[in-house]
Amino acid sequence: MRKESDMINNKSPIIQLKLQSKAEKENLYEALCTNYVLYEGFCNVKKNQGAAGIDAQSIRDFEANLEIELERLKEELVNWTYQPQPVKRVEIPKLERGGVRLLGIPCVRDRVVQAAIKNLIEPLLDPHLSEYSYGFRPGKNQRQAIETAQQIMRERGKGIVVDIDLSKFFDRIHHDRLIARLSRQIPDKRILRLIGKILRGGIMEDGFVKPSKEGAVQGSPLSPLLSNVVLDELDKELERRGLEFCRFADDCNIFVKSIKSGRRVMDSMSRFIEKKLRLVVNEEKSRVAPTSQVSFLGMTLVEGIIAISRKSILKAMKKVKDLTPRGTHCTLVETIEEINKWYRGWSGYFLMTQYPSQLAAIEAHIRRRLRSRLIDQQKSRRNLFKKLIQRGVPRPTAAVAFTHKRRWALSQTRAMSKAFGNRWFIQEMRQFIRSHESYPHWLDRSKWVRLT
Repeated sequence: MRKESDMINNKSPIIQLKLQSKAEKENLYEALCTNYVLYEGFCNVKKNQGAAGIDAQSIRDFEANLEIELERLKEELVNWTYQPQPVKRVEIPKLERGGVRLLGIPCVRDRVVQAAIKNLIEPLLDPHLSEYSYGFRPGKNQRQAIETAQQIMRERGKGIVVDIDLSKFFDRIHHDRLIARLSRQIPDKRILRLIGKILRGGIMEDGFVKPSKEGAVQGSPLSPLLSNVVLDELDKELERRGLEFCRFADDCNIFVKSIKSGRRVMDSMSRFIEKKLRLVVNEEKSRVAPTSQVSFLGMTLVEGIIAISRKSILKAMKKVKDLTPRGTHCTLVETIEEINKWYRGWSGYFLMTQYPSQLAAIEAHIRRRLRSRLIDQQKSRRNLFKKLIQRGVPRPTAAVAFTHKRRWALSQTRAMSKAFGNRWFIQEMRQFIRSHESYPHWLDRSKWVRLT
């Protein structure tokens, strides 16, 4: 008999082909109860990282005894003694409008099983999902969703958006309806039974376990795929009605030509969502408005051109402020390193904007915040005056240090820009700059966009 390590280390595309063959022969559960499928699930969990669940076992702890843990999971699945543990409830504050977002952290072993199930059933489910669904699907992403929205607006002239917001979507998924939808594409009823056990696993909150009679845990490996299955019914209804839309997870925008038709679509689709899907529409956040007033995946369309939304710009400004606090013990170099880490990731996502001037504005705001900090470090206006002279600023220009201007106003003066210029920040302090790059979809850097 082959050793566990041999079975783990000898995965190949041939195995994947065999798994597909087993799926077609209604042997998904047998495929799940194999070392290589569970190991692949663990690899996905390790890649995504994440905290420990209620059993306090970390990914590193699980990996330290990987062969034993996977063998134990396999035996429990084969004997039907596997029991998902309740998820640990975590509250994440919502920065924009207050309140909290409820997430759940399953135990590592449960995440391994869920990831393995996802790997097996996703090839069966994904081909049947709408082509206008872009969230958490292989080969689809946010940029494709935004570009599709742009195409609908430009080519069809549909500049009005029906923006439907679902209230606590993940918490209100109806289990029976979900299992019924899954059964259309998944022939193995044992997999459906196991998914049902996972959905009903319970939630640990304040030391007590609460039953989960509805909803899917937001934060588990399986929930994004299950949410797409639930909302595919909405997609199919929109397609049946001939409406053009883009959906990313529970963020759905429907495009029409007029406010009047948009309100009509809002009313009819809200009834469908609440009566047929048994979900709840948040009337306060849902609206009908021009594309320039709607934020979709952090972006907005202004006269058919993709731009970073006003909401995203304001959040970025706040992040810069948080990274450049007053009275910090960090050096300027350390602060810029932290800003660069954040800005690389942030600007990497928002590269889809067609206005590089928006990125240049964020970079300029970073420099102004740092100049303000440099002013504060001088402690007195006389020290600031001397510092400006040392940096090569003419005495008449440096005299601005003695005016009534406070530090934020001083940070934008000609004296500070000359003493601590853009080149100094970029070349000597190593500020990361994205707006100097060049991309085919970018407009000229001199072009600016007015956001509403």
